[in-house]
Amino acid sequence: FLFITTGEENLLAILKRRWWKYMILGIIDIEANYLVVKAYQYTTLTSVQLLDCFVIPVVILLSWFFLLVRYKAVHFIGIVVCILGMGCMAGADVLVGRQQGEGENKLIGDLLVLGGATLYGISNVCEEYIVRNLSRVEFLGMIGLFGSFFSGIQLAIMEHKELLKVPWDWQIGLLYVGFSACMFGLYSFMPVVIKKTSATAVNLSLLTADLYSLFCGLFLFHYKFSGLYLLSFFTILVGLVLYSSTSTYVAQDPRVYKQFRNPSGPVVDLPATGQLEPSVTYTSLGQETEEEPHVRVA
Repeated sequence: FLFITTGEENLLAILKRRWWKYMILGIIDIEANYLVVKAYQYTTLTSVQLLDCFVIPVVILLSWFFLLVRYKAVHFIGIVVCILGMGCMAGADVLVGRQQGEGENKLIGDLLVLGGATLYGISNVCEEYIVRNLSRVEFLGMIGLFGSFFSGIQLAIMEHKELLKVPWDWQIGLLYVGFSACMFGLYSFMPVVIKKTSATAVNLSLLTADLYSLFCGLFLFHYKFSGLYLLSFFTILVGLVLYSSTSTYVAQDPRVYKQFRNPSGPVVDLPATGQLEPSVTYTSLGQETEEEPHVRVA
């Protein structure tokens, strides 16, 4: 739609105003995926699972300082419970011997995971800002445009030799197609979920992905099963319920927020009949609307 839209929000107008921002965001997102995938070559699956949780404090800190999101005690309790569930899952991997080797260089692999998790956090917070204040279609169009361009360049420079060594057949081709379809679904639906909830809630939910991969591995690779996996899964679910049980809020003056959303319009002075509450609230379980968030005035 970006290519056929006319007016101020067409492709050329968006590129003219914000091309360098989307270029940086595209590079950040590419390197986040690349670093985490590359880490599997150097370290163990358990280390990747544990260190990948570093994305959660990154998202919380960035949301606090740049999106001005404020959390309550129950949110932090839910986050801690989710991380404990993730630790339980990693412990189950150790008990059943699912570490898949010791890796070539664990230090390099661990650093790659931490770097990738940090970039993931930056990308997710930027995504939340864009889908809330600009457009979900704009985000997907720009991240796809710049992501495809720079990932192609990086592939040609760094991975062309490995690509030539791939013994291509229909099975490997089908695996690549399946992986691409999964990533297409992830990137298509994540902006919707982030707009309805938040980047923090999405990353907490993604902690359950390792359990789903285990279920697939039980049939494909004959992984051993442990009751700790179910315990960790339900622990993460409990943490998600705790986190979603109450709303976060934005520590921002509503008049400033409305001026940001309507930069070309006049600044409307709100009636001074009472104390103005400096926050715009939204709940992680609320319905998505296209209008401006409701402003609470005391």
